[in-house]
Amino acid sequence: MTKTALGSHPFLLGFEQLERLVERTAKSGNEGYPPYNIEQSGERSFRITLAVAGFAEADLSITIEDRQLVIRGRQSEEDCERIFLHRGIAARQFQRSFVLADGVEVTGATMENGLLHVDLEQLQPETVVQTIEINRA
Repeated sequence: MTKTALGSHPFLLGFEQLERLVERTAKSGNEGYPPYNIEQSGERSFRITLAVAGFAEADLSITIEDRQLVIRGRQSEEDCERIFLHRGIAARQFQRSFVLADGVEVTGATMENGLLHVDLEQLQPETVVQTIEINRA
């Protein structure tokens, strides 16, 4: 028995990118830092919340790269003269990625009490009916 790729099934024309999307999702960071929540805030809206205690707004960047929401954090080491007797608060950089479906748009981001909120909305798809003319050979 041979294994066929998902995109090679005859009824799934043009879905080759779906297989790549699944692979990319599986490869995206499986680490637990920073912790996050995903909640549904409305019928077609969602909110991703990351716990980013110790990060300032200037230390964070939010980008969309090839339908992938990428949130990066990097704290600046300005106070090199500080001497820590115990350092239990993580000050490491991070990158957290979320693959977005077609029609999902980022509507905004806010910081509140050490939490970064990224709001998303799934746009209503348009129903398109197209008539194809049959030409004579």
